[in-house]
Amino acid sequence: MPIKILIVSDYRDPVSTRPEAHAIIGLAKRGLDIHVMTFENTPYQQQFEKVGITIIPFHPEKKFDIKAIRFMRKMIKEEGYQIAHFFNSRASINGIQATRGLDVKIVLYRGFAGHVHWYDPTNYLKYLHPRVSKIMCIAKAPADHIRAQRFFNPDKLEVIHKGHDPAWYEGYGPIDVQEIGIPKDVFTVVHVSNVRPMKGIPYLLKSSYYLPKGLPIHYIFIGKGMDDPELQKLINESPYKENIHCLGFRKDVLNIVKASNTFCLSSLWGESINKATIEAMSLGTTPIITDIAGNKILVEHGKSGLVVPTKDPKAIADAILKLYQNPKLNEQMGINAKHRMQTVLHIDKTVEKMKIMYEKLVG
Repeated sequence: MPIKILIVSDYRDPVSTRPEAHAIIGLAKRGLDIHVMTFENTPYQQQFEKVGITIIPFHPEKKFDIKAIRFMRKMIKEEGYQIAHFFNSRASINGIQATRGLDVKIVLYRGFAGHVHWYDPTNYLKYLHPRVSKIMCIAKAPADHIRAQRFFNPDKLEVIHKGHDPAWYEGYGPIDVQEIGIPKDVFTVVHVSNVRPMKGIPYLLKSSYYLPKGLPIHYIFIGKGMDDPELQKLINESPYKENIHCLGFRKDVLNIVKASNTFCLSSLWGESINKATIEAMSLGTTPIITDIAGNKILVEHGKSGLVVPTKDPKAIADAILKLYQNPKLNEQMGINAKHRMQTVLHIDKTVEKMKIMYEKLVG
């Protein structure tokens, strides 16, 4: 009999959940009996059903939802799942309560490196709960953070990178940058994220202060929050202020990234295999990333991109200048970056490792 697994997750956003959804599809193709509990009419419903995945149109609306706990418990008892894999906080907190006293292995998902502490009682409702059998971490950094907590059994940790499929990016061509107000034949540095402290955007903006004046280098910021007064002040005081373009939310993000010369991740902490960086590398755009622990696997410095220290705008400027002055090197790094995504972080590796994890859990 195939292993019977309940997956509880939110698949309403087809872009952000694509690697996870396709990993689930891959597991079903490999013979596992997968049931997905998620919101009704999600974009992946037809793809799930096509490979034999059973859809349960339900997802907890809040934490500590008594109705959700009762419904999830009823389904787990009736279906006799061997494993329940919860992918978000609402699923985890309600799901763990729903499995009390039942013979089912619990797997949780962790993508952020931080905010799990042994002295925080709320963490015993999720990651530090004794009922949890495995925590699937998408990188070594979140696993190391949890491993450092007192009274925690490190055998529960499983590092499985969130893989991508090169085929997802084959249809994206470069946009004509003149359509977004950028001159033709300039060197473009793109950053994709909504503004948050962990993203280190001020340091990326300050890197423009360290570039030699007058170069045809343009910065592109895609995401919400760039109208923040402090960021606007940094832009207005930059010698490259006319070359800094804040585009806000865009549906053609990947086309813009494809057209850019380099992608820059200036994050300060917390990232674990940043999705936007993976997309840029899959499109063949050379990445510049900071040396935070969560993203160490992404780039081989000097081969598939450049790695710079955090909070160091001059180092970012030096990296940008190096790629600007060496177009052939930049082109080759972009090719190498794409190859790295096709080999080291392919979705098939994710599926195989998840399958092995599940098989070990059921013995």
